[in-house]
Amino acid sequence: MATNQQIYWHTTIKMPDDSNLTPIPEKVDVAIIGGGYTGLSAARTLAKRGVNVAVLEAETIGWGASSRNGGMTLTGLKVPMQTIIKNYGREIAKELFQCSIDSVNTVEEIIKEENINCGFARTGHLLAANKPKHFDALKDEVEFMAKEFNHKVHLVAPGELKNEIGTDVYHGALVDDVSGGLNPAQYVTGLANAAEKAGANLCARARVNRLRRGENRFVLETERGSLSAESILVATSGYTGNVTQKLQKKIIPIGSFIIATERLSDELAHELSPKNRMIFDFKHYLNYFRLWDNRMIFGGRAAFFPENKNTIAQSGEILRREMIQVYPQLKDVKVDYVWGGTLDFAFDQMTHVGELDGVHYSLGYAGHGVAMGTYLGKTVAEAMLSGNIKEHPFAKFDFPNAPLGLYDGRPWFLPFAGMWHKILDWVE
Repeated sequence: MATNQQIYWHTTIKMPDDSNLTPIPEKVDVAIIGGGYTGLSAARTLAKRGVNVAVLEAETIGWGASSRNGGMTLTGLKVPMQTIIKNYGREIAKELFQCSIDSVNTVEEIIKEENINCGFARTGHLLAANKPKHFDALKDEVEFMAKEFNHKVHLVAPGELKNEIGTDVYHGALVDDVSGGLNPAQYVTGLANAAEKAGANLCARARVNRLRRGENRFVLETERGSLSAESILVATSGYTGNVTQKLQKKIIPIGSFIIATERLSDELAHELSPKNRMIFDFKHYLNYFRLWDNRMIFGGRAAFFPENKNTIAQSGEILRREMIQVYPQLKDVKVDYVWGGTLDFAFDQMTHVGELDGVHYSLGYAGHGVAMGTYLGKTVAEAMLSGNIKEHPFAKFDFPNAPLGLYDGRPWFLPFAGMWHKILDWVE
C-alpha cells in the first residue's frame, strides 16, 4: 500500500508555522508548557482575564495530538461509568460525567464565540457491539445511564443497524446523540487564533529544557531563551518529557494511527454511515471511524508504540485490513493518507488535574482529549486564578505511579500491553 505519510487534516487548512516566531517574553504571570487544546484553551481563558500568559510549544502550535486525532467530541470517559462509581463513589462519578457533557458544550460555545470554521456538528456517537454479549451489556447501559446520570442513550438492535452503519459485522449498537465531531486541525488553529487575539503569547519552537524554582517564581529555560513565571501549567499530554519527570513517570505515551481514503461517492458515503456518527467498537484494541468530506477516516491502536515512519507504515496496512473487515465495499478504494499521533494514558486510564511541587497539570486524556482538553484547559485556568485546584472534580482522586515503580517514562512494556489487550478481545 503506497500511501502518503501525511496528516490529512493538515491539508485542509494552513496550520500555524514557525515563519514568524513570537519572541520569548522575559517575565509572565503564567507559563503553559504545551501548545495543544489544553494549553491554548487555558491561555485563552487566562488572557481574557487580563493575565500575562505565554504558551511554550516544543514544535509548532497544534503540532501534536490536537491536529492528528479523529476529531470526535465525546461524552463519557475512557473508564466505564459503572467502574468509576465503584472506584470513587456516586458523587464524584456524577461530577465527572457532568464534566464530560460540559466539555462538549464548551467546545460548541468556543466555536460559536470565536467563529471557528471547523465543521462542528452534533451527529452523535455509535458504540458498536463486536459480540452478542457486548450488546447484552449495552442493554444494561441504557437503563444505568438513565437511572444514575439522567442521561438518555438508546439501543440499535442488530436488525436495525443498516439505518446506522453499512455493515453486518456488528451485533447491535448504542447511540448517544450528545456527542459530535469536527476537523481537529481547523479547530486547534482557530483556538490558537482566539488565544492570540485575547493577548496570549504563543511561542513555537520553544522546547523547555530546564525548569527550576527560584525564590518566588519559576525559571524556564527554553531553546530560544529563558523566562520567569509566577505559575506553570503542564499540558503536554503524550509528549510529556523529563523536564517534568515526576509527571512523565505517571503517563504512558501510546501511539494511535489513522488512515483516510480517497473521496467516496455520495451514495457510498451514505451507505457506510447514513447519519455521519462518530463510530467506535467495543474492543480493548479498538477501532474508531467516521466520515469527513466523503472520506472514511479510520483509526485505531494498530501499534502501541508512538509514531515513526515504520510504525505508521505498518499501522496503515493493519488499519486498511481492519477497515475492509468492517466495510468490504471499500476493498478497492484507495487509501490516500496515513499518519500517527501519541496519546497520553495514566496507569488508571483516568484523566488527572492538580498541582505537584507547585506546578499545575492536566494530563491523561486516554483518547478523549478534543472536548476534555478544551474544557480542562478552561476550568484548570479558572482554578489557578481562584487557588482552588483541589476542589476540581478531576483532582479528587489519586494520580497513581507505575506499579512497583518499574517505569522511568520509557514505555518498555507496550508490546506486552498490546498482546494482553488482544487476548482480552479474544476471550471477552
